[in-house]
Amino acid sequence: MDENARKKREWVKTAAIIFLSVMLVLTFFSNTIMNYSLPEVAIQYVQSGTVTAKIRGSGVVESGDPYNVEVKESRKVASVAVRVGDFVEKGDVILYLEDEESEELKTAQDALDQAWNAYEKALLSDATTAAALQISNSGTSVSTYRQQLTNAQKVVKDAQNRVDDLKEQADVLSNRKENMAVRDEDIRGLQEWVNNAQNDQKNAEAAKTSAENHLNALKGYKEQWEKEMEYYSQLSVSSGDPAVVEDAMNRIANYQRALEENQKAILDAEAALSAAEIDLNNKTLELTRAQNAMTNESAITKSDLERQLANVNEALANANAVLKEKTDLLTEMTGALGQGLNLGEQMEAITKAQEKVDELTEKSIGATVTADISGTITALNVVAGNTTSAATPVAVMQPEGKGFSMSFSVTNEQAKRLAVGDRADLVNAWRFDDVEVVLASIKPDPKDPGQKKLLTFDVTGAVTAGQTLNISVGQKSANYDYIVPNNAIREDNNGKFILVVTSKSSPLGTRYVATRVDVEVLASDDNQSAVSSGMLTGYDPVITTSTKPVEAGKLVRLAENN
Repeated sequence: MDENARKKREWVKTAAIIFLSVMLVLTFFSNTIMNYSLPEVAIQYVQSGTVTAKIRGSGVVESGDPYNVEVKESRKVASVAVRVGDFVEKGDVILYLEDEESEELKTAQDALDQAWNAYEKALLSDATTAAALQISNSGTSVSTYRQQLTNAQKVVKDAQNRVDDLKEQADVLSNRKENMAVRDEDIRGLQEWVNNAQNDQKNAEAAKTSAENHLNALKGYKEQWEKEMEYYSQLSVSSGDPAVVEDAMNRIANYQRALEENQKAILDAEAALSAAEIDLNNKTLELTRAQNAMTNESAITKSDLERQLANVNEALANANAVLKEKTDLLTEMTGALGQGLNLGEQMEAITKAQEKVDELTEKSIGATVTADISGTITALNVVAGNTTSAATPVAVMQPEGKGFSMSFSVTNEQAKRLAVGDRADLVNAWRFDDVEVVLASIKPDPKDPGQKKLLTFDVTGAVTAGQTLNISVGQKSANYDYIVPNNAIREDNNGKFILVVTSKSSPLGTRYVATRVDVEVLASDDNQSAVSSGMLTGYDPVITTSTKPVEAGKLVRLAENN
């Protein structure tokens, strides 16, 4: 009996020990067990600084006012003299065409033959005797007269072309001579202009180099301090030593103040560098203009121009005399024809048809396609061996002095932050020379009119069609007290908010709670947003990502790298 009672007591004692041991283990490890069941969150600290609320995008530069180079006849291309991107002056050769009759020339020749046939029929119907087959009783047959008239028309046309060419040469030389009259007085001023421009350019280069060095130094400090602040931020969370945490927080505050001052200095340095680059570009352009002016003025003397102009004027006088002589002869021939047989209407048709044939014949031999304007070749639609078509331009040009355009799509929300007339900044602006991009229109994107807007920009400066430009457009940089990552901002029916991690002590350790803070978003860029709220104090830890959905008021655990 006593033995049984003793065994029973031992069993109860053993069970109690086991129960107490399990409860002790659960008590000591409950914190760890619960932590693993909580959402793991990553945090970043609210900071002060600058936000540049800009929208970034890229687009292909297109000609804003394209000029089509056309060939009206169907001709085979012998070779192409230019490439896309080449700048050509008015009159420069773009294409060489093979020597052959075009379809248009064959058609014009058929029209001329028909005109002569109509003329000969009119002769036969109007004349009643063999004498009527002669022109003005001169004894000249119709076929012979036809050839004589054709030759006379060509001679007059050639004489007129010669007169026109000489007039153009005389005008050019006269203008240059008038400008030369003041050249001697201005030459010393031009040399002084060149000298001053050279000095200004050297000074601008030195200022740009100094600005670059200063900016690079400031960026180096920023990178070093950010690494230090990141180290102490991690230390303040992971360390359990209050003294270490306090020291880390003090260091973080010092680095934060230093970074704020550094950021202001960087903005000033970037502005100074941009101004230095613009000044250098302007000084370089000024030097180029001065050198070109000096070269042009020194290239030729006044006596050379006077001698050339005298020769051209003498040749022009002779050419005018020849033109008058040939024109009088042609008038006499056609007048005799009209008086003799009253066939002026048929003769007028022949004249027009002959002019068309002459024009196309001239183009069919040794023909070239030249630029009617000065500008840049933006597209070539033919290669050697192709046949031209009146329906398709052989080339497209961007006229000199005309602007370009580019476009890309953004969301409706982004478009609300922009206005027509906003100036865009070029990414890697140092690669471009004096390029300006201005927002010209905001319209629904035809591909997604309900959700997106198409931004179209006017582009001026040293660009060519086909280039891709990366730009940013929108508000300028501004300083804000509270800046958070974009992925920290949440929204529900009550508005936008962030979740701030607050801590509280318990017998089993520190607990972390997600606390809702309502905010108003003041400005945003691609990565961060400036917010305002009466509940923020500065350097608050906000939740950016989590392994599970997080609700306000719920416990969370911090990621190990926080």
